[in-house]
Amino acid sequence: MSLRSIARRLDRVLVLAERALEARFGSADDAARFDRSLAWRWDARRGTGRLRPIPKPALFDLDDLVGVDRARERLLQNTEQFVSGLPFNHVLLHGERGTGKSSAVRGLLARFGPRGLRVVELHRHDLLDLPDVIEALAASDRHFLLFCDDLAFDAGDAGYRELKAALEGSFAAPPANVCIVATSNRRHLIQERVADNTEARLDDAGDLHIGETVDEKLALSDRFGLVIGFYPFDQATYLEVVRHYAQKAGLDTSWERVREEALRWSVRRASRSGRCARQFVDDLAGRKGLARTR
Repeated sequence: MSLRSIARRLDRVLVLAERALEARFGSADDAARFDRSLAWRWDARRGTGRLRPIPKPALFDLDDLVGVDRARERLLQNTEQFVSGLPFNHVLLHGERGTGKSSAVRGLLARFGPRGLRVVELHRHDLLDLPDVIEALAASDRHFLLFCDDLAFDAGDAGYRELKAALEGSFAAPPANVCIVATSNRRHLIQERVADNTEARLDDAGDLHIGETVDEKLALSDRFGLVIGFYPFDQATYLEVVRHYAQKAGLDTSWERVREEALRWSVRRASRSGRCARQFVDDLAGRKGLARTR
């Protein structure tokens, strides 16, 4: 084979390699691609993962996050540090369903998006691609929240190791423009069993030592520098959220009637949360609007 033939084949290989990289990470010289959308999703359904824009991301007004003021302020402060190029922490939001964990992240995008913040959504089953996702974001001048929603692991889940290494413990740490944010109903992200506690023991001095299994399950959540709890609402807080959404919806129904219906709604749903309050007001506003058209 002649040198010219070899050179042509090498050129072809390089072209194909460049196309493969662009298909996976996007064009290296496309500096403005993250202007196309505030939110992106890592899509690995066809085998080779790539970043895809979310055309109309569902944003959220942080002023509607009622009843979790302390959690909201801690999250806002950390994000302000992050987008300002200051030291920050990766974040774990844990707590009851419907208390505003995911809404808080969407609210950060609405608040900080004009300052260059972007959110990249990564599903739990795609965590094996985490090093590739981080590599795809590292070269950008944007700041990214790498968002893993409703995160929970079973024993032996491979994605657990990738996330643990990315947070802390790997030589290839996340770049300064990537902040990992996860939400979970579990404080420690992994299923906890009563049998795990049988490994605990007391030493001769009477000090308690947890077992290796429990220690391993604590290892991941401990690597998040900022762990914020979203806790169940009491009745007063639930009604405060209902009042907020009712006023925002412009409902002209008397508060006593709204209050009574809201309490019945929460009993039927067996829940007192921000989500439950918003769903009640949406239902009430919809019913009243439908009645006016008849």
